[in-house]
Amino acid sequence: MNIENTQSQMRKGVLEYCILAIIRRNEAYPGDIIEEMKNAGLQLLEGTLYPLLNRLKNAEILTYRWVESTSGPPRKYFILTEKGEKFYDLLESTWIELSTGVNVVVNGNYSKEDTVVNDNLNEPNTTEQ
Repeated sequence: MNIENTQSQMRKGVLEYCILAIIRRNEAYPGDIIEEMKNAGLQLLEGTLYPLLNRLKNAEILTYRWVESTSGPPRKYFILTEKGEKFYDLLESTWIELSTGVNVVVNGNYSKEDTVVNDNLNEPNTTEQ
């Protein structure tokens, strides 16, 4: 089995969530997104980021505004739309559910108080915790 392929698939699974989290905190320029991901130890190449941002823009998850730059051409800053905020909230619920479940399995700490079971991991659990 190819470990690099497995690692790549794991990273791709959380990439969109991480990028949206960065943009959610404050509108973001792609270079800043790459830098923040790098600082977090998550490698992200421009060739991966730009198509993803374009896809999210086309899905109306993101919008952007142009900002004049003192050191070159105008920069495109990305912002979450209202639809993007809702999408992010769903991703966040899914991430919490998945990370909790994975930690329980990896650590072997099975307790009904610590876990929330959802038969369909594609739909976030909507019960309040």
